[in-house]
Amino acid sequence: MALDLTVAECRARLAEIIKNKALRFGEFVLASGQTSTYYIDGKMVTLDSEGAYLLARCLLDLLGEEQVDAVGGMAIGADPMTGAMVALAGAQGRRLSGFMVRKEPKGRGTNQQVEGPLAPGARVVMLEDTITTGGSTLQAIAAVERERQARVVKVLAMVDRLQGAREALGAAGYPLQSVFTIEDLGVKP
Repeated sequence: MALDLTVAECRARLAEIIKNKALRFGEFVLASGQTSTYYIDGKMVTLDSEGAYLLARCLLDLLGEEQVDAVGGMAIGADPMTGAMVALAGAQGRRLSGFMVRKEPKGRGTNQQVEGPLAPGARVVMLEDTITTGGSTLQAIAAVERERQARVVKVLAMVDRLQGAREALGAAGYPLQSVFTIEDLGVKP
């Protein structure tokens, strides 16, 4: 793995990894409850050293110079993405914290749903490996805003399935950017 790749080269290599390791065809039930003839197992990318690095490079590029305090999202899907982005940002000299959102409050200790060093009022970006309708993301956003009074400025995804997430998030005031759409990977939604 070369660390001196351009963002375009990172994106091209990441697409290969997704197609070869994560994209599956068959009959699948998605988190949204919808059925699909294809599935993207994001963990096959985000828990792979090369895939995690390339994705973090691409996501930091999408973030650009926008000043945010933290990135994170719904556990388990966003956890490796968060770790990779925070580590790479640190290596680049950029301050960035991470957080994770449990499906429900812990039920013991501090009884938090949102974990990590996320200060009240922080400007944050939500992460998703694959996004379909945006429902899970909106639930995670609600938890972050309720528990930490954070200000969600955008949502970043590895792959947008083009099944309504952009519209749903946009209607709620959260712009969505993705490294790829499913069409970019050669699949018709």
